[in-house]
Amino acid sequence: MDHTRKLRDLDKKHLWHPFTQMADWCAPDHDPLILVSGKGATLRDSEGKEYLDGNSSIWTNIHGHCHPHIDAAIRTQIESLAHCSALGFSNEPSIRLAEKLTSLFPGDTLTRVFYTDDGSTAIECACKMAIQYRQLSGEPERVRFLSFENAYHGDTAGAASLGGIGSFKGRFDGTGFQVSSIPDFESLSRLDSEEIKKITAICIEPAIQGAAGMRTWPTGMLADLRKWCDHNDVFLILDEVMTGFGRTGKMFACEHEDVIPDFLCLAKGLTGGYLPLAATLTNEKVFSAFLGGYEETFFYGHSYCANPLGCATAIASLEVFENGRVLENLDTSINHLRDELARHFQGEAYVTDIRQIGMIAGIDIGPFDWRELTGAKVCRVAWEFGLLTRPVRDTLVLMPPLCTTTEQLSAMVVALKQACQRVL
Repeated sequence: MDHTRKLRDLDKKHLWHPFTQMADWCAPDHDPLILVSGKGATLRDSEGKEYLDGNSSIWTNIHGHCHPHIDAAIRTQIESLAHCSALGFSNEPSIRLAEKLTSLFPGDTLTRVFYTDDGSTAIECACKMAIQYRQLSGEPERVRFLSFENAYHGDTAGAASLGGIGSFKGRFDGTGFQVSSIPDFESLSRLDSEEIKKITAICIEPAIQGAAGMRTWPTGMLADLRKWCDHNDVFLILDEVMTGFGRTGKMFACEHEDVIPDFLCLAKGLTGGYLPLAATLTNEKVFSAFLGGYEETFFYGHSYCANPLGCATAIASLEVFENGRVLENLDTSINHLRDELARHFQGEAYVTDIRQIGMIAGIDIGPFDWRELTGAKVCRVAWEFGLLTRPVRDTLVLMPPLCTTTEQLSAMVVALKQACQRVL
Protein backbone atom coordinates (compact mmCIF):
# COMPACT_ATOMS: atom_id res chain seq x y z
CA MET A 1 0.00 0.00 0.00
CA ASP A 2 2.82 2.40 0.84
CA HIS A 3 4.54 1.69 -2.49
CA THR A 4 1.28 2.23 -4.38
CA ARG A 5 0.61 5.46 -2.51
CA LYS A 6 4.04 6.81 -3.49
CA LEU A 7 3.46 5.90 -7.14
CA ARG A 8 0.07 7.60 -7.14
CA ASP A 9 1.57 10.75 -5.66
CA LEU A 10 4.32 10.81 -8.28
CA ASP A 11 1.81 10.19 -11.05
CA LYS A 12 -0.33 13.14 -9.96
CA LYS A 13 2.76 15.32 -9.62
CA HIS A 14 4.34 14.60 -13.02
CA LEU A 15 2.08 12.86 -15.57
CA TRP A 16 -0.49 14.29 -17.99
CA HIS A 17 -2.88 11.54 -19.11
CA PRO A 18 -4.63 11.44 -22.51
CA PHE A 19 -8.36 12.15 -22.83
CA THR A 20 -8.40 12.90 -19.10
CA GLN A 21 -9.59 15.90 -17.10
CA MET A 22 -6.55 16.20 -14.86
CA ALA A 23 -8.37 18.21 -12.20
CA ASP A 24 -10.46 15.10 -11.52
CA TRP A 25 -7.45 12.80 -11.83
CA CYS A 26 -5.40 14.79 -9.33
CA ALA A 27 -8.25 15.17 -6.84
CA PRO A 28 -7.34 13.85 -3.36
CA ASP A 29 -10.16 11.29 -3.40
CA HIS A 30 -9.10 9.75 -6.75
CA ASP A 31 -6.89 6.67 -6.45
CA PRO A 32 -5.55 5.76 -9.91
CA LEU A 33 -5.14 2.09 -10.73
CA ILE A 34 -1.51 1.20 -11.33
CA LEU A 35 -1.28 -1.95 -13.44
CA VAL A 36 1.82 -4.06 -12.98
CA SER A 37 1.29 -7.38 -14.76
CA GLY A 38 -0.96 -9.31 -17.09
CA LYS A 39 -1.64 -12.85 -18.24
CA GLY A 40 -4.08 -13.77 -20.96
CA ALA A 41 -7.22 -11.65 -20.60
CA THR A 42 -6.37 -10.71 -17.00
CA LEU A 43 -4.52 -7.71 -15.53
CA ARG A 44 -3.19 -7.23 -12.00
CA ASP A 45 -2.72 -3.95 -10.15
CA SER A 46 -0.06 -2.83 -7.70
CA GLU A 47 -2.19 -3.96 -4.75
CA GLY A 48 -2.60 -7.50 -6.10
CA LYS A 49 -6.19 -7.25 -7.35
CA GLU A 50 -7.01 -8.93 -10.66
CA TYR A 51 -9.26 -7.56 -13.39
CA LEU A 52 -10.57 -8.81 -16.71
CA ASP A 53 -9.31 -6.68 -19.59
CA GLY A 54 -12.66 -5.75 -21.10
CA ASN A 55 -11.32 -3.29 -23.67
CA SER A 56 -8.08 -5.03 -24.70
CA SER A 57 -6.01 -2.24 -23.15
CA ILE A 58 -7.67 0.42 -25.31
CA TRP A 59 -8.47 -1.88 -28.25
CA THR A 60 -4.90 -3.09 -28.85
CA ASN A 61 -4.37 -6.51 -27.25
CA ILE A 62 -5.29 -9.45 -29.46
CA HIS A 63 -3.95 -12.74 -28.06
CA GLY A 64 -3.72 -11.80 -24.40
CA HIS A 65 -0.99 -10.43 -22.19
CA CYS A 66 2.34 -12.26 -21.95
CA HIS A 67 1.64 -14.65 -24.79
CA PRO A 68 4.58 -17.10 -24.76
CA HIS A 69 5.15 -17.11 -28.54
CA ILE A 70 5.17 -13.31 -28.80
CA ASP A 71 7.30 -12.94 -25.66
CA ALA A 72 9.85 -15.36 -27.11
CA ALA A 73 9.97 -13.48 -30.43
CA ILE A 74 10.73 -10.23 -28.63
CA ARG A 75 13.51 -11.83 -26.58
CA THR A 76 15.07 -13.35 -29.69
CA GLN A 77 14.95 -10.11 -31.67
CA ILE A 78 16.25 -7.88 -28.89
CA GLU A 79 19.37 -10.03 -28.64
CA SER A 80 20.31 -9.16 -32.22
CA LEU A 81 18.88 -5.76 -33.21
CA ALA A 82 16.40 -3.55 -31.36
CA HIS A 83 16.33 -0.66 -33.83
CA CYS A 84 17.84 0.67 -37.01
CA SER A 85 16.84 3.42 -39.39
CA ALA A 86 14.60 2.61 -42.35
CA LEU A 87 15.96 5.71 -44.09
CA GLY A 88 18.72 4.29 -46.26
CA PHE A 89 18.77 0.86 -44.58
CA SER A 90 16.52 -2.15 -44.16
CA ASN A 91 16.11 -5.00 -41.69
CA GLU A 92 14.88 -8.57 -41.97
CA PRO A 93 11.81 -8.37 -39.68
CA SER A 94 10.39 -5.41 -41.61
CA ILE A 95 10.87 -7.27 -44.89
CA ARG A 96 9.30 -10.48 -43.57
CA LEU A 97 6.36 -8.62 -42.07
CA ALA A 98 5.68 -6.75 -45.32
CA GLU A 99 5.61 -10.08 -47.14
CA LYS A 100 3.18 -11.52 -44.59
CA LEU A 101 0.85 -8.52 -44.63
CA THR A 102 0.60 -8.35 -48.42
CA SER A 103 0.02 -12.11 -48.59
CA LEU A 104 -3.20 -11.65 -46.60
CA PHE A 105 -4.80 -10.10 -49.70
CA PRO A 106 -5.32 -11.36 -53.26
CA GLY A 107 -2.19 -11.12 -55.40
CA ASP A 108 -1.49 -7.85 -57.20
CA THR A 109 -3.83 -5.84 -54.92
CA LEU A 110 -2.20 -4.42 -51.79
CA THR A 111 1.45 -5.04 -52.60
CA ARG A 112 3.28 -2.18 -50.86
CA VAL A 113 3.76 -1.48 -47.14
CA PHE A 114 4.81 1.85 -45.61
CA TYR A 115 5.52 1.68 -41.87
CA THR A 116 4.76 4.39 -39.33
CA ASP A 117 4.12 4.53 -35.58
CA ASP A 118 0.38 4.58 -34.80
CA GLY A 119 -3.08 4.84 -36.29
CA SER A 120 -2.97 8.59 -36.76
CA THR A 121 0.29 8.48 -38.69
CA ALA A 122 -0.95 5.58 -40.82
CA ILE A 123 -3.90 7.78 -41.84
CA GLU A 124 -1.67 10.81 -42.41
CA CYS A 125 0.53 8.67 -44.63
CA ALA A 126 -2.40 7.51 -46.78
CA CYS A 127 -3.71 11.06 -47.16
CA LYS A 128 -0.34 12.50 -48.13
CA MET A 129 0.23 9.67 -50.60
CA ALA A 130 -3.18 10.36 -52.16
CA ILE A 131 -2.50 14.09 -52.56
CA GLN A 132 0.99 13.63 -53.94
CA TYR A 133 -0.24 10.95 -56.34
CA ARG A 134 -2.71 13.46 -57.79
CA GLN A 135 0.02 16.04 -58.16
CA LEU A 136 2.31 13.57 -59.93
CA SER A 137 -0.57 12.45 -62.16
CA GLY A 138 -1.49 15.92 -63.36
CA GLU A 139 -4.50 16.44 -61.08
CA PRO A 140 -3.21 18.91 -58.47
CA GLU A 141 -6.71 20.30 -57.90
CA ARG A 142 -7.84 17.03 -56.30
CA VAL A 143 -6.94 17.78 -52.68
CA ARG A 144 -10.28 17.38 -50.88
CA PHE A 145 -11.23 14.39 -48.76
CA LEU A 146 -14.62 12.98 -47.84
CA SER A 147 -15.26 11.49 -44.42
CA PHE A 148 -18.34 10.56 -42.43
CA GLU A 149 -20.08 12.32 -39.57
CA ASN A 150 -19.01 11.04 -36.13
CA ALA A 151 -15.84 9.59 -37.67
CA TYR A 152 -12.60 9.34 -35.73
CA HIS A 153 -9.30 8.71 -37.52
CA GLY A 154 -6.71 9.94 -35.03
CA ASP A 155 -5.43 13.03 -33.25
CA THR A 156 -2.57 14.38 -35.36
CA ALA A 157 -3.62 17.47 -37.33
CA GLY A 158 -4.31 15.77 -40.66
CA ALA A 159 -6.00 12.69 -39.22
CA ALA A 160 -8.07 14.82 -36.84
CA SER A 161 -9.33 16.96 -39.72
CA LEU A 162 -10.99 13.81 -41.14
CA GLY A 163 -12.87 13.34 -37.88
CA GLY A 164 -16.41 14.35 -37.14
CA ILE A 165 -16.50 14.43 -33.33
CA GLY A 166 -16.33 17.95 -31.91
CA SER A 167 -14.53 17.11 -28.69
CA PHE A 168 -11.58 15.69 -30.64
CA LYS A 169 -11.28 18.29 -33.39
CA GLY A 170 -13.54 21.28 -32.66
CA ARG A 171 -10.81 23.50 -31.22
CA PHE A 172 -8.61 22.79 -34.23
CA ASP A 173 -11.03 23.30 -37.12
CA GLY A 174 -9.25 24.86 -40.07
CA THR A 175 -6.05 22.91 -39.55
CA GLY A 176 -5.14 19.77 -41.47
CA PHE A 177 -6.58 18.65 -44.81
CA GLN A 178 -9.53 20.02 -46.78
CA VAL A 179 -12.41 17.76 -45.75
CA SER A 180 -16.14 17.53 -46.43
CA SER A 181 -18.20 15.51 -43.97
CA ILE A 182 -21.21 13.47 -45.12
CA PRO A 183 -23.80 11.61 -43.02
CA ASP A 184 -24.25 8.46 -45.09
CA PHE A 185 -23.68 6.75 -48.42
CA GLU A 186 -26.88 8.16 -49.94
CA SER A 187 -25.55 11.70 -49.61
CA LEU A 188 -22.90 10.93 -52.23
CA SER A 189 -25.61 11.04 -54.88
CA ARG A 190 -26.17 14.72 -54.07
CA LEU A 191 -22.62 15.72 -54.98
CA ASP A 192 -22.34 17.39 -58.36
CA SER A 193 -19.67 16.44 -60.88
CA GLU A 194 -17.59 19.56 -60.23
CA GLU A 195 -17.38 18.74 -56.51
CA ILE A 196 -16.35 15.17 -57.25
CA LYS A 197 -13.52 16.37 -59.50
CA LYS A 198 -11.91 18.02 -56.45
CA ILE A 199 -12.05 14.86 -54.29
CA THR A 200 -8.95 12.73 -53.99
CA ALA A 201 -10.14 10.12 -51.47
CA ILE A 202 -12.84 9.05 -49.05
CA CYS A 203 -11.95 7.62 -45.63
CA ILE A 204 -14.06 5.27 -43.53
CA GLU A 205 -13.84 2.74 -40.72
CA PRO A 206 -15.37 -0.36 -42.36
CA ALA A 207 -18.25 -2.22 -40.70
CA ILE A 208 -18.29 -0.13 -37.52
CA GLN A 209 -17.36 3.35 -36.25
CA GLY A 210 -15.48 3.02 -32.97
CA ALA A 211 -15.31 6.38 -31.20
CA ALA A 212 -18.78 7.23 -32.51
CA GLY A 213 -20.12 4.71 -30.00
CA MET A 214 -19.62 1.41 -31.83
CA ARG A 215 -22.06 2.38 -34.60
CA THR A 216 -22.38 -0.30 -37.27
CA TRP A 217 -22.75 0.45 -40.98
CA PRO A 218 -25.59 -1.07 -43.06
CA THR A 219 -24.72 -4.36 -44.74
CA GLY A 220 -23.63 -3.80 -48.33
CA MET A 221 -22.69 -0.15 -47.80
CA LEU A 222 -18.94 -0.75 -48.08
CA ALA A 223 -19.28 -2.65 -51.36
CA ASP A 224 -21.45 0.16 -52.74
CA LEU A 225 -18.87 2.69 -51.63
CA ARG A 226 -16.12 0.77 -53.44
CA LYS A 227 -18.20 0.87 -56.65
CA TRP A 228 -18.82 4.61 -56.25
CA CYS A 229 -15.10 5.25 -55.80
CA ASP A 230 -14.25 3.19 -58.86
CA HIS A 231 -16.84 4.99 -60.97
CA ASN A 232 -15.56 8.42 -59.91
CA ASP A 233 -11.83 7.64 -59.75
CA VAL A 234 -11.74 8.43 -56.02
CA PHE A 235 -9.35 6.59 -53.70
CA LEU A 236 -10.87 4.48 -50.92
CA ILE A 237 -8.96 4.69 -47.62
CA LEU A 238 -9.99 2.10 -45.05
CA ASP A 239 -9.14 2.81 -41.43
CA GLU A 240 -8.80 -0.68 -39.92
CA VAL A 241 -6.81 0.54 -36.94
CA MET A 242 -9.53 -0.70 -34.59
CA THR A 243 -11.33 -3.27 -36.76
CA GLY A 244 -8.31 -5.19 -38.04
CA PHE A 245 -6.84 -8.48 -36.82
CA GLY A 246 -9.93 -10.51 -36.00
CA ARG A 247 -11.99 -7.97 -34.08
CA THR A 248 -15.02 -8.33 -36.37
CA GLY A 249 -14.69 -12.10 -36.82
CA LYS A 250 -12.50 -11.89 -39.91
CA MET A 251 -8.89 -10.82 -40.20
CA PHE A 252 -10.04 -7.48 -41.64
CA ALA A 253 -13.51 -5.94 -41.59
CA CYS A 254 -13.40 -5.24 -45.35
CA GLU A 255 -13.44 -9.01 -45.94
CA HIS A 256 -17.10 -9.15 -44.89
CA GLU A 257 -17.96 -7.53 -48.23
CA ASP A 258 -14.95 -8.63 -50.29
CA VAL A 259 -13.69 -5.07 -50.64
CA ILE A 260 -10.08 -4.18 -51.38
CA PRO A 261 -9.22 -0.52 -50.66
CA ASP A 262 -6.62 1.67 -52.34
CA PHE A 263 -5.09 2.37 -48.93
CA LEU A 264 -5.40 0.18 -45.84
CA CYS A 265 -4.34 1.68 -42.49
CA LEU A 266 -3.32 -0.68 -39.68
CA ALA A 267 -2.06 -0.18 -36.11
CA LYS A 268 -3.31 -1.13 -32.60
CA GLY A 269 -3.54 -4.93 -32.96
CA LEU A 270 -0.76 -5.13 -35.54
CA THR A 271 1.75 -6.21 -32.89
CA GLY A 272 -0.84 -8.07 -30.83
CA GLY A 273 -1.04 -5.05 -28.54
CA TYR A 274 2.62 -5.18 -27.49
CA LEU A 275 4.50 -2.37 -29.24
CA PRO A 276 3.67 0.78 -31.23
CA LEU A 277 3.76 0.03 -34.96
CA ALA A 278 1.55 1.02 -37.88
CA ALA A 279 1.40 0.22 -41.57
CA THR A 280 -0.22 1.80 -44.61
CA LEU A 281 -0.75 -0.67 -47.44
CA THR A 282 -1.34 0.40 -51.03
CA ASN A 283 -1.10 -0.89 -54.61
CA GLU A 284 1.36 -0.77 -57.49
CA LYS A 285 -0.67 1.90 -59.30
CA VAL A 286 -0.04 4.34 -56.45
CA PHE A 287 3.53 3.20 -55.87
CA SER A 288 4.58 3.52 -59.50
CA ALA A 289 3.57 7.20 -59.65
CA PHE A 290 6.35 8.00 -57.14
CA LEU A 291 9.10 6.41 -59.21
CA GLY A 292 11.36 8.89 -60.96
CA GLY A 293 13.67 11.66 -59.89
CA TYR A 294 14.30 13.37 -56.57
CA GLU A 295 11.15 15.50 -56.93
CA GLU A 296 8.90 12.41 -57.04
CA THR A 297 10.17 11.07 -53.71
CA PHE A 298 7.63 10.56 -50.91
CA PHE A 299 9.12 12.76 -48.19
CA TYR A 300 7.44 11.30 -45.14
CA GLY A 301 8.62 9.11 -42.28
CA HIS A 302 9.42 8.75 -38.61
CA SER A 303 12.47 7.77 -36.61
CA TYR A 304 10.98 4.42 -35.61
CA CYS A 305 9.47 3.45 -38.97
CA ALA A 306 9.97 -0.29 -39.61
CA ASN A 307 11.40 -0.77 -36.12
CA PRO A 308 12.71 -4.37 -36.18
CA LEU A 309 11.56 -5.14 -32.64
CA GLY A 310 8.00 -4.06 -33.47
CA CYS A 311 8.06 -5.90 -36.80
CA ALA A 312 9.29 -9.12 -35.19
CA THR A 313 6.48 -8.83 -32.67
CA ALA A 314 3.90 -8.36 -35.44
CA ILE A 315 5.22 -11.42 -37.27
CA ALA A 316 4.83 -13.45 -34.09
CA SER A 317 1.25 -12.22 -33.67
CA LEU A 318 0.39 -13.31 -37.22
CA GLU A 319 1.98 -16.69 -36.50
CA VAL A 320 -0.32 -17.08 -33.50
CA PHE A 321 -3.27 -16.48 -35.82
CA GLU A 322 -1.98 -19.17 -38.17
CA ASN A 323 -0.82 -21.79 -35.69
CA GLY A 324 -3.62 -21.35 -33.21
CA ARG A 325 -6.42 -21.27 -35.81
CA VAL A 326 -7.66 -18.14 -34.01
CA LEU A 327 -10.15 -16.98 -36.64
CA GLU A 328 -11.55 -20.48 -37.17
CA ASN A 329 -12.30 -20.80 -33.45
CA LEU A 330 -13.83 -17.35 -32.93
CA ASP A 331 -17.45 -18.19 -33.71
CA THR A 332 -17.96 -19.89 -30.35
CA SER A 333 -16.80 -16.79 -28.46
CA ILE A 334 -18.75 -14.40 -30.69
CA ASN A 335 -22.00 -16.33 -30.26
CA HIS A 336 -21.45 -16.70 -26.53
CA LEU A 337 -20.91 -12.96 -26.12
CA ARG A 338 -24.09 -12.27 -28.10
CA ASP A 339 -26.11 -14.67 -25.95
CA GLU A 340 -24.77 -13.22 -22.70
CA LEU A 341 -25.47 -9.63 -23.75
CA ALA A 342 -29.05 -10.55 -24.63
CA ARG A 343 -29.55 -12.53 -21.42
CA HIS A 344 -28.31 -9.80 -19.10
CA PHE A 345 -29.17 -6.54 -20.88
CA GLN A 346 -32.06 -7.13 -23.28
CA GLY A 347 -35.22 -5.53 -21.91
CA GLU A 348 -33.52 -3.50 -19.18
CA ALA A 349 -35.20 -0.10 -18.84
CA TYR A 350 -31.93 1.80 -18.97
CA VAL A 351 -30.70 0.05 -22.18
CA THR A 352 -31.67 1.73 -25.45
CA ASP A 353 -29.67 -0.42 -27.86
CA ILE A 354 -27.18 -3.29 -28.04
CA ARG A 355 -24.85 -3.63 -31.02
CA GLN A 356 -22.28 -6.30 -31.77
CA ILE A 357 -20.01 -7.34 -34.59
CA GLY A 358 -17.52 -10.07 -33.86
CA MET A 359 -15.83 -9.43 -30.53
CA ILE A 360 -16.89 -5.77 -30.41
CA ALA A 361 -20.00 -4.79 -28.45
CA GLY A 362 -21.63 -1.49 -27.55
CA ILE A 363 -24.47 -1.08 -25.04
CA ASP A 364 -26.27 2.27 -25.09
CA ILE A 365 -27.66 3.40 -21.74
CA GLY A 366 -29.87 6.39 -21.08
CA PRO A 367 -30.99 8.79 -22.18
CA PHE A 368 -28.80 10.84 -19.89
CA ASP A 369 -27.13 14.23 -20.19
CA TRP A 370 -23.67 13.24 -21.49
CA ARG A 371 -22.10 15.83 -19.19
CA GLU A 372 -23.13 13.70 -16.22
CA LEU A 373 -20.59 11.10 -17.37
CA THR A 374 -22.93 8.24 -16.53
CA GLY A 375 -21.11 5.77 -18.74
CA ALA A 376 -17.80 6.61 -17.09
CA LYS A 377 -19.35 6.16 -13.65
CA VAL A 378 -20.64 2.70 -14.59
CA CYS A 379 -17.22 1.65 -15.89
CA ARG A 380 -15.52 3.00 -12.77
CA VAL A 381 -17.82 0.95 -10.54
CA ALA A 382 -17.14 -2.10 -12.73
CA TRP A 383 -13.61 -2.11 -11.28
CA GLU A 384 -15.13 -3.27 -8.01
CA PHE A 385 -16.54 -6.29 -9.84
CA GLY A 386 -13.24 -7.12 -11.52
CA LEU A 387 -13.71 -5.55 -14.96
CA LEU A 388 -11.67 -2.86 -16.72
CA THR A 389 -13.28 -1.11 -19.67
CA ARG A 390 -14.03 2.40 -20.93
CA PRO A 391 -17.21 3.87 -22.39
CA VAL A 392 -17.76 6.12 -25.36
CA ARG A 393 -19.88 8.69 -23.52
CA ASP A 394 -22.96 6.62 -22.57
CA THR A 395 -22.11 3.63 -24.73
CA LEU A 396 -20.61 0.87 -22.60
CA VAL A 397 -17.98 -0.96 -24.64
CA LEU A 398 -16.74 -4.51 -24.44
CA MET A 399 -13.88 -5.46 -26.76
CA PRO A 400 -11.92 -8.21 -25.01
CA PRO A 401 -8.82 -9.99 -26.32
CA LEU A 402 -9.65 -12.77 -28.78
CA CYS A 403 -8.21 -15.33 -26.35
CA THR A 404 -10.88 -14.55 -23.71
CA THR A 405 -12.62 -17.75 -22.59
CA THR A 406 -16.40 -18.14 -22.57
CA GLU A 407 -16.28 -18.16 -18.77
CA GLN A 408 -14.39 -14.87 -18.77
CA LEU A 409 -16.82 -13.38 -21.30
CA SER A 410 -19.70 -14.28 -19.01
CA ALA A 411 -17.89 -12.73 -16.05
CA MET A 412 -17.31 -9.51 -18.02
CA VAL A 413 -20.97 -9.15 -18.94
CA VAL A 414 -22.11 -9.94 -15.39
CA ALA A 415 -19.64 -7.39 -13.94
CA LEU A 416 -20.94 -4.72 -16.30
CA LYS A 417 -24.53 -5.59 -15.37
CA GLN A 418 -23.71 -5.36 -11.66
CA ALA A 419 -22.09 -1.96 -12.18
CA CYS A 420 -25.18 -0.76 -14.05
CA GLN A 421 -27.42 -1.92 -11.24
CA ARG A 422 -25.25 -0.12 -8.68
CA VAL A 423 -25.14 3.19 -10.60
CA LEU A 424 -28.50 3.28 -12.38
